[in-house]
Amino acid sequence: MKTILGTLQLSVAHDSLRRRLGSQLRRLRWVLLSWLFASSIIAAELKTRNVFLLTTDGLRWQEVFTGAEESLITKENGGVSNTNDLRAAYWRPTPEERRAALLPFIWGKLANEGQLWGNRNKGSIVRVTNGHNFSYPGYSEFLTGVADARIDSNDRKPNPNVNVFQWLHTRPEFQGRVGAAVSWGVIPWILNADVARFPVWSAFDLPAGANRFALSPPVQTLLDRTTPMWGDVSLDTFTGAAAKEMLAQIKPRALYVAYGETDDWAHEGRYDRYLHAARNFDRFVGELWTLVQSLPDYRDQTTFILATDHGRGPAPIAWKNHGKAISESASLWLGVLGPDTPALGERSNSPEATQGQVAATVAAALGLDFNTTHPKAAKPLPQVLKP
Repeated sequence: MKTILGTLQLSVAHDSLRRRLGSQLRRLRWVLLSWLFASSIIAAELKTRNVFLLTTDGLRWQEVFTGAEESLITKENGGVSNTNDLRAAYWRPTPEERRAALLPFIWGKLANEGQLWGNRNKGSIVRVTNGHNFSYPGYSEFLTGVADARIDSNDRKPNPNVNVFQWLHTRPEFQGRVGAAVSWGVIPWILNADVARFPVWSAFDLPAGANRFALSPPVQTLLDRTTPMWGDVSLDTFTGAAAKEMLAQIKPRALYVAYGETDDWAHEGRYDRYLHAARNFDRFVGELWTLVQSLPDYRDQTTFILATDHGRGPAPIAWKNHGKAISESASLWLGVLGPDTPALGERSNSPEATQGQVAATVAAALGLDFNTTHPKAAKPLPQVLKP
């Protein structure tokens, strides 16, 4: 009799447990379906179908937000031989006028219709978190979302982390629609170009097995006949040309363009050429924006994200350099322009941001969650996409 009663009690207990588990599973299923449904609605409501990440190496936030610095328009501090011409080109009475003279697209278009982060004078902080404040760690941080202590040099070594463009290229809807055009010869290693296999243009060697994008013969001939300026950085003019040719040939939905001259001219102590390179970067971005707005597959469906890999030190000497010993070089700036970005303009007293948030923001602009598969990556920038 006891055995029969025990069996009945056990059966009842099992039935109760099954009911509780069934109820919990139904609730879990409903939560999951609701989340997936909400995610699909968010993705459907986004107008962005294409995202372009455009970076220039080592451009200080000071020039972006206040324009040319007068103490550097000199022979002694800035290596400027013709100060009158440089002042005529970039010096104006107010910071607002100076920055507009230096970066007319950024301040005429992006700041009016998008967002600019990083003016420390107005409480907008963007910073490096890798602690090194130089290029490979910086590029890796904003491309992968991770500040990796293992990355402590500019050597051509494979990146141990997956970058957002590599991740996008694994998705069926982005296969064959991802590309990169880069000035600095180390970036293909940072991008894991040999593993990622999306087309990459560089004037220098690529990792074995990488998919090299070829320039058109006329542009390649010009490149071949141009005297090299630096051993591992090509002129930005060719990077800009490669980006436009890549746009025409592969019609990328995700494109990375990395310009480099701003950093090299600063290292050489040439403030005049540093400013010219910054002005050219602005021109390249403006021309690319005009081009995408002329194409039906890109018009009003493309988001631009602007960034840099590190800052620089202050005038009159340290502006030439950056690194761990120069704390000011951890300060950065960011820009976002696109159909889903609220026009908040120059941010002030905004949430503190890091360069690592760029990777997830690239994905989020496309309605995708980079953090799901890469939880160590920094979260997307807040407030740059419409809820």
